[in-house]
Amino acid sequence: MSQDQFPSQLPAPCIIDTGIIIHKLDMRRLLTDLHHVRYLHIQDDRLHSEGEGYVLDVFADPRRASIVANHALYLNVYSFDYLELQQSLECECYFDLVQENRRLRLIPLSNRLQERGTANLNDADLEAVVDQVLSAKWDLNIDDDSDYSF
Repeated sequence: MSQDQFPSQLPAPCIIDTGIIIHKLDMRRLLTDLHHVRYLHIQDDRLHSEGEGYVLDVFADPRRASIVANHALYLNVYSFDYLELQQSLECECYFDLVQENRRLRLIPLSNRLQERGTANLNDADLEAVVDQVLSAKWDLNIDDDSDYSF
């Protein structure tokens, strides 16, 4: 049999709407898109706390903590064993960050598609505009310094 008939490695996972994500980079990419969320802290199947907040940072550092305080969430994917992507009865996605018998459930309260349609400028767009303005000003200064007398 030829090598083409049997792939040497399995294809990468494809998760659509539900599933378990264990790779830290995949967890980080998924969480980075969250903005305004409702969170539930569940331990031993009991609700310990809940609230609303904004995901301000998602990072991967085994020496730093995840922090949820003052309506701000700083999420370290190394604080969790895996992320479980689930859907509610209303077919809305939510995210369970799981560490042993503890879950941090994140329920998105904002829709990234709607935000992108109504947002004025993101950071990259704003930086591009500033670069264009500064470049145009620089060109204008060069033109003003030129001697046009004959």
